[in-house]
Amino acid sequence: MKDQVDGLKAIGIKAEYINSSLSYEETTRIRGEVLRGEVKILYVSPERLALEGFQNFLKNLTVSLVAVDEAHCISEWGHDFRPEYRGLGALRRSMPEVPFIALTATATHRVRDDIVTQLGLKSPKRFVASFNRANLSYEIRTKQNAFGQIVELLEVRQGQAAIIYCFSRKETEEIAVDLRQLGFAAKPYHAGMDSEARRRTQEGFITGEFTIVVATIAFGMGIDKPDVRLVVHYSLPKSLESYYQETGRAGRDGLPSDCVLLYSYGDKSKQEFFINKIDDHIERKKSQDQLNKVIEFSQLTSCRRRFLLEYFGDDTISQGEKQNNCGGCDVCSTPREKFDAKIIVQKILSAIIRTGERFGIAHVNDVLLGSRRKKVLEFGHDSLSVYGIVKDYDRNELREIAAMLEAEGLIVKNEGEYPTFRVTEKGRRFLKNGESLTLSKPQRVEPPRRTRVYAAMADNPDLFERLRRLRLDIARELGIPPYLVFGDASLRDMSAKVPRNLAQFALVSGVGSVKLEQYGEKFLAEITEYTEHHPTATNGVGTSRDDRPTVRRTPNTHRSGSTYAETREFLNQGMSVDQVAHRRGLALGTIISHVEMMVGNGMTVDLASSLPKSDRMAKIESAFSEVGGIQAKLAEVMKTLDDEIPYEDVRIVRAHLTQSINGVS
Repeated sequence: MKDQVDGLKAIGIKAEYINSSLSYEETTRIRGEVLRGEVKILYVSPERLALEGFQNFLKNLTVSLVAVDEAHCISEWGHDFRPEYRGLGALRRSMPEVPFIALTATATHRVRDDIVTQLGLKSPKRFVASFNRANLSYEIRTKQNAFGQIVELLEVRQGQAAIIYCFSRKETEEIAVDLRQLGFAAKPYHAGMDSEARRRTQEGFITGEFTIVVATIAFGMGIDKPDVRLVVHYSLPKSLESYYQETGRAGRDGLPSDCVLLYSYGDKSKQEFFINKIDDHIERKKSQDQLNKVIEFSQLTSCRRRFLLEYFGDDTISQGEKQNNCGGCDVCSTPREKFDAKIIVQKILSAIIRTGERFGIAHVNDVLLGSRRKKVLEFGHDSLSVYGIVKDYDRNELREIAAMLEAEGLIVKNEGEYPTFRVTEKGRRFLKNGESLTLSKPQRVEPPRRTRVYAAMADNPDLFERLRRLRLDIARELGIPPYLVFGDASLRDMSAKVPRNLAQFALVSGVGSVKLEQYGEKFLAEITEYTEHHPTATNGVGTSRDDRPTVRRTPNTHRSGSTYAETREFLNQGMSVDQVAHRRGLALGTIISHVEMMVGNGMTVDLASSLPKSDRMAKIESAFSEVGGIQAKLAEVMKTLDDEIPYEDVRIVRAHLTQSINGVS
């Protein structure tokens, strides 16, 4: 509420809000201004509206419009149902002559119908804008070395705002701490924090005090920060509505922004654990269906944007030349290669049948890969004909292929506490008839090295940066978020047009009469000073973003004075990672993260003093070999090792093996 009220006041509209954060004196003052007609827009919550005292207050007002925001919360079929919203139906009945408008960005046809019913709207007009956010790109990455991937994504977006969504409160705090130790300005946000801590985090993010929020889904409702350039889902969202709403917090200024989901089939089990605790059968099935759609979206081999739009009933890109390629998702940008999957599918289906259709995919993969794990040996599955018959796929690739088979209807998960799989009739026909099947090649994950970033987002990028600094100075002086001065889109337009007087400045996107009067002279002065030293600066002519080359770069681990360079210097002097951690006052895990990032970028790091003793080293190397090599999940490696072998040793050995494979001694 505060963000939106501040935004309205910045453009000359008298607005206020009433909620529990205000003192009694502040609430009394605002009520008086409302009664005198001095306030044009008043923000309140459904919980506040339910109070008898507030209802009596409303009876003394002449209300010209009631706007219900986040209206999907009214519907039990919505992804974020809040019972308090049901009370708005009573408000509607108490104001039969007052126009009502309900707004939401994430409502399917069914939810829209329910909103109309619950609010008692009579033959309302419906306005459905496109769900297509053309400036957002959607990417699904295999969740392997997840923290390293996050670091790599943030490194190429230094100084830009990002939100990282996590499943648990613990994850938000751990990731935020690890990022801060690497020099990133990151803070956690979750419902377990006290209200004052949440408020400080929210305001600090909006004002640009720090640029990264690591949060649970508790963060975001009502956040209108327009310049978020990256939204990462570290864990699976619970529904496509949640995913669409959370990714929709990126790029609200219309400039290019990225949405990256780190997908692990194992994360599905986390969500299902809580789904299975839902007592109501209908609610449980609804939640499971919603999660299944997220899994389907994550495993797509066709356009992700099209899938999202069709889910919400939007056929925006179903017509014309873009029918087969949206140009803004990883599937369309880098199509996956197809392969003849007949043989590997036969092996997977046979292994499920031979093991009695009583196990999950992880155990089936153990059998196919010839694992010597205790469970495999106890059941005698090492004597099956399918034991060890897969040599050309690793564990993660097998899991991905199995997920495709589930999508194809060849296997199905059995109901019950533990996820076991059986072969369907379609799958048995496939085996019996020797049918062919073409699938997309599994995604082979390489150590994170680089990602795409757009070239400077403005013509005259030096001017753009000067204007950003000026905007920040003004915002701090006024105590408001920078975007309330001007958004990035406006600064970009200034940089392209290089206005020389107030008349030209008024033509800049986002400059109205109020902002022209408030800020015009200050920004013109900055532009004039810039043009005195850059007389050839572009004036009135912009360059389309599509005409600019894409820039690729790796995290700047080489830069003198960087946290990586300091760690590397100590290691190359012969220190161990433990000694470096003690010397630098950082956690051991942070130093090992430095090592992984540098090794992943092809840098030479002396690990001789950090490697475990030879017998332990041999055990760890053998474990990697057993589970499919250094690309395997470390959790899988740890399962094959004795409890006394520390996780940190396994990470160091993996870094050492990576250097060996890359030809670094």
